[in-house]
Amino acid sequence: MAMASYEIDDPPPQLKAQAAFLIRRHSDQLRSIALSSDPKLHYSLYVDFAELMDDDPPLAQSLFSQPTDHLRLFDDAALWAHQIVLGDLKGRKSVIEKKFIHVRVNVSGSPLECPETFPRIGTVRVKHRGILLTLKGTVIRSGAIKMYEGERWYMCQKCKHKFLVYPELEARNSISLPSFCPSQRSKSCEGMKFTELEESVIRHDYQEIKIQESTQVLGVGAIPRSIPVILKDDLVDIVKAGDDVIVTGILTAKWSPDLKDVRCDLDPILIANHVRRTNELKSEIDIPDDVIVKFKQFWSDFKDSPLKGRNAILRGICPQIFGLFTVKLAVALTLIGGVQHVDASGTKVRGESHLLLVGDPGTGKSQFLKFAAKLSNRSVITTGLGSTSAGLTVTAVKDGGEWMLEAGALVLADGGICCIDEFDSMREHDRSTIHEAMEQQTISVAKAGLVTTLSTRTIVFGATNPKGHYDPDQSLSVNTTLSGPLLSRFDIVLVLLDTKNPEWDAVVSSHILAEGESDKVEHDEDLANIWPLPMLQRYIHFVKGYFKPEDISSYYQLQRKSAAHNAARTTVRMLESLIRLAQAHARLMFRNEVTRLDAITAILCIESSMTTSAIVDSVGNALHSNFTENPDQEYAKQERLILEKLRSIDEFPDINGIEGLRR
Repeated sequence: MAMASYEIDDPPPQLKAQAAFLIRRHSDQLRSIALSSDPKLHYSLYVDFAELMDDDPPLAQSLFSQPTDHLRLFDDAALWAHQIVLGDLKGRKSVIEKKFIHVRVNVSGSPLECPETFPRIGTVRVKHRGILLTLKGTVIRSGAIKMYEGERWYMCQKCKHKFLVYPELEARNSISLPSFCPSQRSKSCEGMKFTELEESVIRHDYQEIKIQESTQVLGVGAIPRSIPVILKDDLVDIVKAGDDVIVTGILTAKWSPDLKDVRCDLDPILIANHVRRTNELKSEIDIPDDVIVKFKQFWSDFKDSPLKGRNAILRGICPQIFGLFTVKLAVALTLIGGVQHVDASGTKVRGESHLLLVGDPGTGKSQFLKFAAKLSNRSVITTGLGSTSAGLTVTAVKDGGEWMLEAGALVLADGGICCIDEFDSMREHDRSTIHEAMEQQTISVAKAGLVTTLSTRTIVFGATNPKGHYDPDQSLSVNTTLSGPLLSRFDIVLVLLDTKNPEWDAVVSSHILAEGESDKVEHDEDLANIWPLPMLQRYIHFVKGYFKPEDISSYYQLQRKSAAHNAARTTVRMLESLIRLAQAHARLMFRNEVTRLDAITAILCIESSMTTSAIVDSVGNALHSNFTENPDQEYAKQERLILEKLRSIDEFPDINGIEGLRR
């Protein structure tokens, strides 16, 4: 049973120490709270645990080991400090006394980020109860905001002593009164009759959310665990489904609801004190300065032959698969992506690219999917057959008599990549639900009376088999049974056909056999040869954050008239795809400006994804595309060919050099 039985005029020494710390270190926050206009609001006062440890180590230790009592004391200390600040600001008119100030303890950068006090959700045990605990996860469900009756004042009938009594969560928020008067006078009155003071109940806003641990930190076969979190007062409604959060609070237990024939037991629950959204800091990838120097050195070494340097990076993507240069380039460009563009009216053009691999069995599609998921710092892998529209977007679930939304795969992959294998085995209406998520990057929901919009800034990477034998004379939508609107949303669609070429088979089989032997040899850190996976992750993450290339102009859209055969992909979206791919290639090449090289590479990528090429007849099957010895010379030939073809079209009489590719 929790009680507070002191008057604010005569605070205990512990409270004085806390108030002194708040005035000394957080007078700015206290002053801004005092100058705020609404007296009924609940205000947050943010305290860094690391700062508290430097200032007053015993206080920090007691706050960690007995957080329930000391956080309440801290709230009272904040009110006491608020009264002192009010006295200093007495002359101002806008100063209003506030009733509710809550101290929120941020543990980031403090010793509490160790595994004992910052465990995975799946490893939370009874030993974590009663300490200041920090958990990290993704919000998968956010409940409605309710009102809840909290602490209330009682008075002893014998000595008229007033004291606060807090409800106990473990006893279903019931109030249990003390057996005798808790007054701390020299002579105890031992009164046993108490009356509740009128209008003394303090009511709180209350919301339950559920957080689930990230699938990235789990091994294969492990089920991600989740834990409910209680948010109160100023913390309600600051997170939504799909957000990444770090929650600091106190672990306690709550009785499960009474259900017939179900055993009633205690479920662990976290009462939040501080919630930090990490959507903006989604990356868990740490990039030291010496690694950035390595990247710059790598590009200065390949200054004269930049495409050779680019190919060295691409060789690190799925190294177990021989060749497939076009696919590896497409995967790299998709993961890096372009720059989101917002025009004057607020309309957004997405920066993320989407990739679809269509191919015969045994052409390495799933390998690329798995590798792309490893390269991204946030990824969700699912297969088409086991994915429903609700599982991909958002599910409405009933919990304790009320409806809640639970985030699906695309929402959980917000800011990362969603890999969907066996794309063709999804039901038609399930496929149509991802149209909005791919282009507008939102999901609009109207289920069970809940109408909302969720954010899905995610890359969609699909793999599918053709329907029966691939017929080059038919259009892509006939071969894959995917609708035109869906195909037009993919920036690159690569067709991998197994043409049973004996020379190619001989080269691939010798590569596979050599792989088995090379596993025994230790890999070196020489970036000019092959890039290891951690270095690739860092590189992709670095160029995404560091470079924001400029746009290229809409110089290519009229050329699409020649592609009437594949009308499903010939839309204005293709122009946006070209811009995104050219920006991604500029980032891959470690620079900020889009040059003719990037534009031509974007055209080559789009042309590779056409079944009938409008320009480059020599592109051929993506499966047999290999790394060339002299990529720069090969590029010069392709550039000449493309520019000649573009110039031959009447609408473009004088595309001459880079001026034609820029605004």
